[in-house]
Amino acid sequence: MQENKSISVLVNAYACSPGMGSEPGMAWNWCVNLAKHCELHIITEGEFRDKIETVVPTLPQGGNMHFYYNPVSEEIRKMCWNQGDWRFYKYYREWQWKTYEMVKEICRDTHIDILHQLNMIGFREPGYLWKIEGIPFVWGPVDAKEKFPVSYLDGADMRTKLFMRLKNLLTGIQLRYSKRVRQAVKDASAVISASSNSQQSFKKFFSIDSPLLNETGCYMQEQSWTDKRKKETFDVLWVGKMDFRKQLGVAVRSVAKAKNGKICLHIVGGGDSAVYQDLAKELGISSQCLWHGAVTHEEVQRIMQDCDLFFFTSVAEGTPHVVLEAIGNNLPVLCFDTCGQGDVVNGKVGRKIPLSNPQQSVDDFAEALNAFERDREWLKRLSWNCKARQQELSWDSKARQMVELYKQMLDV
Repeated sequence: MQENKSISVLVNAYACSPGMGSEPGMAWNWCVNLAKHCELHIITEGEFRDKIETVVPTLPQGGNMHFYYNPVSEEIRKMCWNQGDWRFYKYYREWQWKTYEMVKEICRDTHIDILHQLNMIGFREPGYLWKIEGIPFVWGPVDAKEKFPVSYLDGADMRTKLFMRLKNLLTGIQLRYSKRVRQAVKDASAVISASSNSQQSFKKFFSIDSPLLNETGCYMQEQSWTDKRKKETFDVLWVGKMDFRKQLGVAVRSVAKAKNGKICLHIVGGGDSAVYQDLAKELGISSQCLWHGAVTHEEVQRIMQDCDLFFFTSVAEGTPHVVLEAIGNNLPVLCFDTCGQGDVVNGKVGRKIPLSNPQQSVDDFAEALNAFERDREWLKRLSWNCKARQQELSWDSKARQMVELYKQMLDV
């Protein structure tokens, strides 16, 4: 291939939409940024066709984005949105086969340099593009974490505990024995890991070295830096659903364990907060907890800009966009060293503690909270460093890294 020729990439992105988060927004941001460097042919499901066709013509790189649609029924869409509905995988597999048939037709009429299986990012469904011979196949970023850390199931109901243990068992079986996953890995020119956990799984179960590229990126913001060193209070922000995976109980217990009256824990998120409010009352820190409930995205950004530290206690994630938003708002992060947040947060913008058990985590987080509160100069340096980290984690940077991988496969 000549160096001045644009790389032509066929992207398989089941969920893709502008103006959204989660999988649809992730795929959209990859495509929008890759289209600055490549000619893209994108196959997606079609639920968001109107949004896509409204926005693409307004983009400078829109001429490099060619969409093809493979729609499913409303019933199947509802299954997809209902996370945990295992029936969806049957229909999703059928969608992937039909997409494979569409891709073969496209490749007969259009020159394609790279086949890219982009999303959904779960490892269980690798699609079928790997079956097409003569064109390099890229899969990822892929989320292939081996298991949920069951020591953090404290407080979950029996049904949830059984479900997560069953899911861990099935995940292990699928990583070891899924024929199609193994074939996709074998035939791929590159399998890209969405997290260090996924890298470890690909090394353990497939004996491959998988490059790390978290599936979501950071938006560069013009947010000015604010000096908060002389504040009397130490405002700590927690954001998430009232869900056992998010471990709000660990956050509340950590504040109580810190025994530091300057700490104010701001809790943002939807769901039933009653059990956590009762916990705060039982621990004697109700006056240190401010419950904002579900608020708009703009309000979350405002609260981030007013707070001193982002406290993220989730133990089961892909790469949480809210952590990237915190860094985008120059807000240092305290979190577990796991999932995508473990890769995003480094010692220049925050602190991470290892997964262990809830009680040890409470002790570790409490110590860290007090260390941050005492050393506001350290916190200031971490906040200043967020600007450089935003650039490293930006969508533009990630797209450029992906294009370099394409070029390595094509030797250009």
